[in-house]
Amino acid sequence: MTTPEPTPEAQADAPFMRTIKTYVLRAGRMGSGQVRAFDQFGPQFLVPYKAERLDVQAAFGRSAPLILEIGFGMGDATAKIAQVRPDDNFLCCEVHEPGVGALLKRCGEESIGNIRIVQHDAVEVMDHMLGKDSLDGVHIFFPDPWHKSRHHKRRLIQSPFVQRLAEHIKPGGYLHLATDWQPYAEQMLAVVSAEPLLANTAEAGAGGYANKPDYRPLTKFENRGIQLGHGVWDLVFRRV
Repeated sequence: MTTPEPTPEAQADAPFMRTIKTYVLRAGRMGSGQVRAFDQFGPQFLVPYKAERLDVQAAFGRSAPLILEIGFGMGDATAKIAQVRPDDNFLCCEVHEPGVGALLKRCGEESIGNIRIVQHDAVEVMDHMLGKDSLDGVHIFFPDPWHKSRHHKRRLIQSPFVQRLAEHIKPGGYLHLATDWQPYAEQMLAVVSAEPLLANTAEAGAGGYANKPDYRPLTKFENRGIQLGHGVWDLVFRRV
């Protein structure tokens, strides 16, 4: 017997993990190029986690709008976005070591100077290294959907975390989410719509979902899904 999928409203109220974490550690082996990237490019692009306020201007060597990316995977989309938006600074959080190594390699080899990487949980980075109203934008693309109902409590996009994000985004700043799993898209929409500090930018009649912003590239997995007829849902909310 198949267990029915909970409604977005029920999922929105699902009990959240006592301690908010933006990741689940998974085993992964680094290639030799990724290992070398830590030594070769780490000093330039890695920002060590410290439980103290980050001097953003010193970290990037300039003052510019600051975008936080949470969970960049192997960093392909991150690198492309940073390249098409050279006037923005991107502070990127990821704990998966092969992914950090891969993005370090791209930053060094392609001279992507507007990325800095913190290999640490984004919640602690926000709470200790970034102040409230400090971010011009937040990107969270394709977070783990945790398909099984009993694992929904592990999903990242839940009310306590969204409230935390909203408090760190400047008025007028934005939150951009994307997922290729429709039940998670519905939960995301229900949760983020319930946050009073955030307003949906989607056009009327779009069902609450935004058109994909031009800066977000299609990933190889996304292209494969589109060819198979799978959907992708973008949500873009503005901090009020």
